[in-house]
Amino acid sequence: MTTSTKPPPHTSLNSQSKNGIARIFSKMLGPMALLGPAGFWLLFLLVSPTLVIFQLSLVENIRPGDLVIPDGLGNYLRAFETINLKVIGRSIYFALGTTIWCLLLGFPVAYWIALMSPKQWRNLLLLGFVLPLWTSSLLRSYAWITILRPTGVLNSIIGIIGLPPLELLNRTPAVFIGMSYSYLPYIVTVLYASLEKLDRRLLEASADLGATPIQTFWKVTVPQILPGIIAGSLLVFISSLGDFVDPELLGGASSMTVARLIYNQFLGATQNWGFGSALSMVLILGVSMAIALLLKFGDAKPSK
Repeated sequence: MTTSTKPPPHTSLNSQSKNGIARIFSKMLGPMALLGPAGFWLLFLLVSPTLVIFQLSLVENIRPGDLVIPDGLGNYLRAFETINLKVIGRSIYFALGTTIWCLLLGFPVAYWIALMSPKQWRNLLLLGFVLPLWTSSLLRSYAWITILRPTGVLNSIIGIIGLPPLELLNRTPAVFIGMSYSYLPYIVTVLYASLEKLDRRLLEASADLGATPIQTFWKVTVPQILPGIIAGSLLVFISSLGDFVDPELLGGASSMTVARLIYNQFLGATQNWGFGSALSMVLILGVSMAIALLLKFGDAKPSK
């Protein structure tokens, strides 16, 4: 008669559980090792400064060297006062206007490069269009000052034609011109990537079925590239919402934006770091919401 040496059931379950945990840990070890350096820098350069800004935003009237003792939401309440809401609204107005102008100007360019230009020249044309991004944004803004000032290039050409000079510098149109020029390559590259993947067989089928070019555009082309339109528009909106250089140099004193107001709180005469931090957190929240929309709709599958 033999005796059974089978281990108790609970011992087997414990062993299986330990092996399962070990397998999960071994699978996670590789990704953790790869993401570790980037995660450290992300934590050190992004998350930690954001937490410091949030802590400062809870302290009213704090100046450099003061003791940081969070005491309430007074800075946030001040951020939503009428005068500051106007500044926030102006920033959104500039961002939306820039997005619309970039979409209207960039779509025909991207469409022509992707579908109508010679195939062997497309990469070179796209490179030439994004070439201004290789220069400093400050340099581009000063170039527009040279063009738009009362004695600048634009008014000199207009004077030769015999038309009256235009007063554009230090006004809203100058801000839109500078910001649209700065962010136009962003939306063109995104739209180009979407248009390049366009299923042209559907365009041919639409024409064979008697659709006009306008009907084909709205019912076939736009639905296919809608994720690219949304992604490019949100990219321009996010970038222009926090733009500091163009409104500062091209808009004058009447073009106060959130970015300029934050700058004044940290480096201006007021030196109110708490209020500036609260405005920064509001701007971060707005940009984060736009990024969430970009992640949600930017990877959406095109509708057929």
